[in-house]
Amino acid sequence: MSRRHHLLIALLLLILVPGVLSYMWRPQQTPAPTLPPHSYAKALRQAHDGLPGAARVLYQQLQRDDLQPIRRAALYAELPNYPSPQALKLARLDLEHDDPMVRRAAIASIRRLVPAAQRSLVLGPLLEDDEQSVRFAAVDALLGLDPDAIGLYFGPFQEALENYQQTLEQHQDDAKAQVHLAHLYMHEQAYEQANDALQRSLALAPEGLDALAAQVHLLEQQGQQDASRQVLAKALAIRPDSAFLQYQLGLWLTRHQQQEYALLALSRAVELEPDNSDYRYTLAVTLHQLDQVQAAQQQLETLLNHQPANRRARVLLIQYWKETGQLQNVQVLLAELEQQNPDDPALQQGL
Repeated sequence: MSRRHHLLIALLLLILVPGVLSYMWRPQQTPAPTLPPHSYAKALRQAHDGLPGAARVLYQQLQRDDLQPIRRAALYAELPNYPSPQALKLARLDLEHDDPMVRRAAIASIRRLVPAAQRSLVLGPLLEDDEQSVRFAAVDALLGLDPDAIGLYFGPFQEALENYQQTLEQHQDDAKAQVHLAHLYMHEQAYEQANDALQRSLALAPEGLDALAAQVHLLEQQGQQDASRQVLAKALAIRPDSAFLQYQLGLWLTRHQQQEYALLALSRAVELEPDNSDYRYTLAVTLHQLDQVQAAQQQLETLLNHQPANRRARVLLIQYWKETGQLQNVQVLLAELEQQNPDDPALQQGL
């Protein structure tokens, strides 16, 4: 090899080696932090089980912009157990989400997060949403409020309600749709139309429990107390082991100031369906009304043992413990609540 070639090789090495070494020694850029694939499932489980830090991870997931709509909507089923200004802010942002499923889920969550008197201010604009199903979800969330509570949105509410009724009238072969239609008519005290809808539902599904419950309420609203009781009695004679019907009987008796008898029906409902949180919560409230405070506390404790995230039961049990002066138990429940959600309004208000 000639001297010239040696010089060329040496020159190339002088040029290339520093560049290679510089590349090798260059500090590697730290990739942008990403959430592990399992973080969504982990956060959802943490919120559902009421574990420490549940609110924080739930909020973090709702701040993501890469979740599929169905996953995002599932988060809103858990959010009402973790109220805070941040929770409401996140839910309000998703009232403008591109996917109607997410908007409907946010509406359902806000329905439980916001007091009735303030609900129309948040959800009123959704009565004029471009998507029909979202407008109907807003109607459902505002149903039961009086005109004063609906306020400036009463006009859009009435328009959406009428459209809702017209749409459900077109589904007379759907038993559930007809029950829902009956509730819409009952809101307006349109009792004849409500009864027609329920009769259509019962013709399609004679043993439909939701239709039977709605029929009881419809008769009560018209002052037909004996007839409403007979509907329940007839249904229970056929299905005495129906937890739902026992629960409805308990509610009926409570509405008619017969708590002692309601207690029997509610206890039977819990016995038949022990994992139903609504049944057990209502039983606890009824026990407390009858001055059976210790028994009421035990029912709420059982509920929380199975559903630690159930904020409604936790807050009520704190109140019951306070009434009996058992402050150590109060502190335990408050500490657990703070671990779940340090921004919970109950903590901020010094419950």
